[in-house]
Amino acid sequence: MNLVSVRIITDDVARLAGFYERATGIPAVRAGEDFAELRTASGTLAIGSTRTVPLFAPGAARPAANRSAVIEFLVDDVDLVHGNLTGIVADFVNGPTTMPWGNRSLLFRDPDGNLVNFFTPVTPAAVAKFAR
Repeated sequence: MNLVSVRIITDDVARLAGFYERATGIPAVRAGEDFAELRTASGTLAIGSTRTVPLFAPGAARPAANRSAVIEFLVDDVDLVHGNLTGIVADFVNGPTTMPWGNRSLLFRDPDGNLVNFFTPVTPAAVAKFAR
């Protein structure tokens, strides 16, 4: 088994895809106005319109309702990225902070309120875990 993507359901695919493009520097691949993907070497962040939900099951997902999942991106220098996000991110939850498990993390919310973590491993154990 291989986890290949996480999908966010939104009322505005263009707005949310544009936000993630600016925040990550990854161009979104759009498959029409109802679906976009930001592809990385290890997985894909998919963004789907509320109009796609009935294709799975009516009412199965609601936009801007997540308060339990964190979307995480490994970055080379979280402190540098923090400075670059000024003017893009409106809601920083926590500035760069070194976590007990060895990652330096920056938490913020996307325009739909989803929690996003940009992190850089900083301890030897964390660096080894994410060695590329």
